[in-house]
Amino acid sequence: MRSYSPDLTPPWKKRRPAPEVAAEPDLVVEEVTTGFCGAVIRCEAGTVTLEDRFGKHRVFPMEPRGFLLEGEVVTLVRPSSPGPVRPARTASGSVAVPGARARVARAGRIYVEGRHDAELVEKVWGDDLRIEGVVVEYLEGIDDLPAVVADFAPSADARLGVLVDHLVPGSKESRIAASVTDPHVLVVGHPYIDVWEAVKPSALGIGSWPRVPHGQDWKTGVCRELGWPDNTGAAWQHILSRVTSYKDLEPALLGRVEELIDFVTA
Repeated sequence: MRSYSPDLTPPWKKRRPAPEVAAEPDLVVEEVTTGFCGAVIRCEAGTVTLEDRFGKHRVFPMEPRGFLLEGEVVTLVRPSSPGPVRPARTASGSVAVPGARARVARAGRIYVEGRHDAELVEKVWGDDLRIEGVVVEYLEGIDDLPAVVADFAPSADARLGVLVDHLVPGSKESRIAASVTDPHVLVVGHPYIDVWEAVKPSALGIGSWPRVPHGQDWKTGVCRELGWPDNTGAAWQHILSRVTSYKDLEPALLGRVEELIDFVTA
């Protein structure tokens, strides 16, 4: 008398078990249901946390056949041993130096046009600047730049870096910046009307920065379009509070600040 398996599914229709892959830190996978793609940053009992390229975190259950690895279906499992510990990072993405004391201030300086710009630089790059001994000072307006440079008297041992708002070809800012020809001074700028725009809309939960008609105050127009209270100071504090690291800023600002730090510390 023949005996039969209770599973009557033909062998060719049975799904092969997916290979098991340890959810090691930095392993990049895609969750099959949502399509969310990111690197493993944490693995706990039954769940894995992924971080996408925008810095967004999502937690998923580690179910069988729940992820794609290089296009192949896999089952994530907990690593058999603790993964390598990621070095702590500063808000700018640099490796943190625990317990490091602020360096004695260099003779070189970085001047930043606009109070909001200076506050943003301090929040993201403050730790790095203190370790490097670079002091950031507030430049009230680009019109003051030639006088500031003359008073500072830059030299090879005291370089001056300047970050300017809305530095685009043909603008007043670009003409003033071009008038500074001292080799120990570097003037760079971002293309935005205001540094608010250098914060990624995704960090604020909005689709994009609104377009404000020419002739209107840009910050006031932004508050109006987004339905925020007509208080630009309070609006900026809200924006600044949503910036936690360099990942919340546009590359056009990131590159310029890093360029200034390299120039002053060279």
